Amino acid sequence: MAKKMDEKQPLLKNENHTEITIDSSDAGIGEETNQTTASSIGPDELPPAYSSNEERGLPMVTCRVCSAMIDISWKREQHVVKCNQCNEATPIRNAPPGKKYVRCPCNCLLICKSSSQRVACPRPNCKRIINLAPSPVTPPVATMPGMCRVTCSWCHDTFLFNTLTNALARCPHCRKVSSVGADFAKNRSNVYMAFGIIFLAIGIAVLWITRANALNHIGIFAAYAGMFLVSALLFARTVYYRRMKISVIEGPI
Repeated sequence: MAKKMDEKQPLLKNENHTEITIDSSDAGIGEETNQTTASSIGPDELPPAYSSNEERGLPMVTCRVCSAMIDISWKREQHVVKCNQCNEATPIRNAPPGKKYVRCPCNCLLICKSSSQRVACPRPNCKRIINLAPSPVTPPVATMPGMCRVTCSWCHDTFLFNTLTNALARCPHCRKVSSVGADFAKNRSNVYMAFGIIFLAIGIAVLWITRANALNHIGIFAAYAGMFLVSALLFARTVYYRRMKISVIEGPI
């Protein structure tokens, strides 16, 4: 019986790699075909941790097949990157909603529907039918106060963040900083603006009071410069927080 092709979609941009093409075949596959059982790479599995090249400071990930380091400087928007040593694919972002990754025993990386139970490897020298083992039941995680799912305003990926933490959020996917909710950035900008106005007022007051003796005491000019420099830095931080991107809270975990 002919194979039923549900979907076909390359994971790597600008490259034609049939070894990671989807071939989701839940039914209608001949029994004479080589079959095996494999566990899916769950859609909630975290991507490999980023590390930096000590010499160049480049963002790197470890290949899931040969453990070689892969430079992802220009590939952060992709879901998958190709290793230059083994030519296999490694996911660096979670699978799209409703999808999951599957690694064939021949190391071919596939993506299929979360509900798929059988997939076919598209490699001509493999053509193995993979029976997907049921995903292991994850024990419930104790709820942490303030822990929420947040959508990054930069890369639009989802990550967990404790909203009770009085700090900015750094996305684990794109490594960029944003404010979780508009209130944090607004409050910080107001605080910096208030202190900037205070230091500016103090600098103007000192300048007015000591203007007559400034020429006789050179150190007074250093005080002027210090006051106005601090005020300028505080106003710069005010602008920074006012222009900061806002990540959206999706809901508690």
